[in-house]
Amino acid sequence: MRTRQWRTLFLIAWVVWLCDLATKVWAVNELSHRANIKVFGSFLQFTFTRNSGAAFSFATGKTIFFTIFSLIVLIFITRYSGVITSKGWAVVLGLVLGGISGNLTDRIFRAPSFLQGHVIDWIALPNWPIFNLADSAIVIAAGIAFILSVRNIAPIESASESSEND
Repeated sequence: MRTRQWRTLFLIAWVVWLCDLATKVWAVNELSHRANIKVFGSFLQFTFTRNSGAAFSFATGKTIFFTIFSLIVLIFITRYSGVITSKGWAVVLGLVLGGISGNLTDRIFRAPSFLQGHVIDWIALPNWPIFNLADSAIVIAAGIAFILSVRNIAPIESASESSEND
């Protein structure tokens, strides 16, 4: 059972990272030299921006802090991924790991410098900061984590719980 949750977690992380990377490559190629693309009028637009901070452009210029924090979270999730027994929590951690990996890839490899690169954001909604697929994955993970917590579903099933389910 644990192996399947481990696989679920890393498959989701890989798909999120790959989709985020592909859409950021598209955004750089298609959006960086043009005005907004209106998808649904003013409700949904594609707008290119480089973000040196965190969500909502919080703490711009503190990229190295977010890079280090992201690396710590990535190591923590990877370290404990093998003990996750809940499929729901495997999904949550997969979304978080994929989202962190997507933005961390930008911070490591994009300009202005190694470990201090700016994150590519390109999705714009009214009265909301511009974001990307990695950000979306992390927000969705938070919503699912809230639901799992309210339903009192633990990420790791204790030995007594597993014997009760047999």
